[in-house]
Amino acid sequence: MSAELYRTTRPGLLRLGDEGQTVQVAGWVHNRRDHGGIAFLDLRDATGLLQVVVDPEAGVASADVLSGLRREYVISVVGVIAARGADHANTELGTGEIELVATELRVLSAAEALPFQLDDRVEVDESLRLQYRYLDLRRPAMAANLQARSKAIRAMRRVLDDQDFLEVETPTLVASTPEGARDVLVPSRLRQGHFYALPQSPQLFKQLLMISGVDRYYQVARCYRDEDFRADRQIEFTQLDLEGAFWGQEDVLQTLEEIAVAVVSDLRGIELARPFPRLTWQEAMDRYGTDKPDIRFGMEVQDLSAVFAETEFKAFAGVLGRGGTVRGINAGEQGLARAGLDGLVDRALSLGAKGLVWMVVEDDGALRSPVAKFLNDAEKAALIGELDASPGDLLLIVADEFKVVSKVLGALRLDMGQPEGHEELAFLMVTDFPVFEVADDGALVAMHHPFTAPEDIDEMVANPQAAVSRAYDVVLNGSELGSGSVRIHDPDTQAKVFAALGISEEDATRRFGWFMDALRYGTPPHAGFAYGIDRMVSILQGLPNIREVIPFPKTQTGSDPLTGSPSRVEDAQLAEIGIAVAPEVVASWAEDGE
Repeated sequence: MSAELYRTTRPGLLRLGDEGQTVQVAGWVHNRRDHGGIAFLDLRDATGLLQVVVDPEAGVASADVLSGLRREYVISVVGVIAARGADHANTELGTGEIELVATELRVLSAAEALPFQLDDRVEVDESLRLQYRYLDLRRPAMAANLQARSKAIRAMRRVLDDQDFLEVETPTLVASTPEGARDVLVPSRLRQGHFYALPQSPQLFKQLLMISGVDRYYQVARCYRDEDFRADRQIEFTQLDLEGAFWGQEDVLQTLEEIAVAVVSDLRGIELARPFPRLTWQEAMDRYGTDKPDIRFGMEVQDLSAVFAETEFKAFAGVLGRGGTVRGINAGEQGLARAGLDGLVDRALSLGAKGLVWMVVEDDGALRSPVAKFLNDAEKAALIGELDASPGDLLLIVADEFKVVSKVLGALRLDMGQPEGHEELAFLMVTDFPVFEVADDGALVAMHHPFTAPEDIDEMVANPQAAVSRAYDVVLNGSELGSGSVRIHDPDTQAKVFAALGISEEDATRRFGWFMDALRYGTPPHAGFAYGIDRMVSILQGLPNIREVIPFPKTQTGSDPLTGSPSRVEDAQLAEIGIAVAPEVVASWAEDGE
C-alpha cells in the first residue's frame, strides 16, 4: 500500500457489478463486530457504508493494529470485492450485496473515546452536540442535511445561471442602514470612534449594481442581524439574493417560482404545480390573521362585527363602538375539558388579548359558554351560520383592534389546526404589503425597508398609513421564506419616503447621500428578492429548527460552545480600537464568575 495513496474509489459507490475487483477505500470505522476470530468493519465516508471483512490470519495488519481498532478510527483498506450472497445481503444499504475482503489495512488516524454516540437513534443534548459539532456532523441525519443544503444551493445557481444572472459578491463591511433590526457593529482601528456594520442584506449594493449596468445579479450572501434568537432565526444567516434591471413584480415572482420548483424537485423529488396561489396582504390578514399563513388547512378567521353590530353584550359593543372588530374561528371538534378551555384563554391573554370568548356547539345546536346568556337567539344563530358550526365544534372569538385580533386568532389557528410534519408543501405568494406600519411609539416604520416602491407616491404622501407598496413575500407552510419588492428608482420618490419615515433631509444626506447621488445618474427600474436558504432547507428537510441545517450555528442564547464565542478580548486589543468596557459590565463579569 502506497504511503500517499489513500483510495482508488469510494466505499458507497461500489456495487455487485464490481465483484472480483481489487480496490482501495478509506473512511471512518462506523462499527466493528467480531465473529469467530473474523472482524467485520462498517467503513463509512460521505458516500455511504461498506462492510469490510478482516481475517487476522491473513496478515492484513499487525495484531496490535487490529486489536486497537475502534469506532471513528480513520483507515485505508485494500481488498477484493466479493458477493455476500442472498442470505447475508443487507437490502437497506446500496452496498448491501457486497463486502470488501481486506488484504491490507492501515490506520491513518486514531480516535479517542467519543463524548456521544454518532447514532441518530441516540438523543444528545444540543449544547454537547454544538461543542463537538465536527462529530455531530458525522451523524447520518446531519450529513444528509448538509448534502440537502448543498443540493438546494446548486439548484438555485442552476436556474439563475441558465437565465444569465451574474454572480457578484458585495462588501461585508458596510455603513449602518435602517433595515428593521439592530446592526452587528465592527469598530474601526484606523478611525477610532467610527464603526462598520455587517450587512443585514446586500440591499443598497445590489441596487447600485443595477445602476452599474448589471442586468441580472445574484449572490449566496451571508447576512447579519442582531436579533433575539428563535428556532428560525440566527444572528448570521445565508440568503439567495437576486435583483433584475427593467424588472417588475411579475418578472420576480416567475423567477421565484422557478427556483422553488427546482429546489423542491432536487431535494424532495416533487414537481410543484404552478402558478403558486396568491393573496394580497389584506386578504391574508383578514382570512388567516397573519401575513405568512399556513394554507394546508382551513379554520379561516371570520369577521363577526356585523353579527354583533346591535349587540347588548358590553364587551363586544364597547370594542365596536371604538372602531374595533369582532372576529372568530371555528376550531372544529377539540373535545377540551374546562381546564383546556381556560388554557386557551391564558394563551390569548399572553398574546395581548384582553380576553377570549369560547363557545361549544351542543348536540341540540345550543351554545355552551360563560357568555352565551348575554347573546340573543338571532345573534347565536347568525354566529353559527357565519362560522359554519356543527355540534361539537369549538368557536373562539376575540374583540379588539384589528392588529390585536389578527395576532391572537392567527396564533390560535396555528395552535389548534397546524398539521404535524412537512410532507405536504403549500407555497404561497403574498403581495401588496402596506408601505408603512405603526410602531409601538406611534411612529411610522417601513414594513419591508425604506427602498420599497409605493404603488402610488401621491396617495402615499396624502395618506401614508393607507399606502400600498409593491412588495411581496414567499411563504411555505406558514413560514416566510423571503421577501422582496420593486425598488424606488428615482431620488424624489426616495426623499418622500424618507420624509414620511421622519428622516430629515439632513439626516438622509448624512446616512444615504452616496446612494441618493447614485440614483441621479440614470437608474433603471428594478426589483428583487432574497430567499432564506437556512429556513427553506430546514422546512424541506422536515426540521423545526434552522440550527439543524447550519454547519456551525449559535445556541438559543447566541453562544458558540465549540469556539467559546462571544468572548472577552484583551484590554490592549480594545485600546487599539479606542474602546473601553463600561465599569458596570466589568463588575458583572465577576458576578458571572468570568
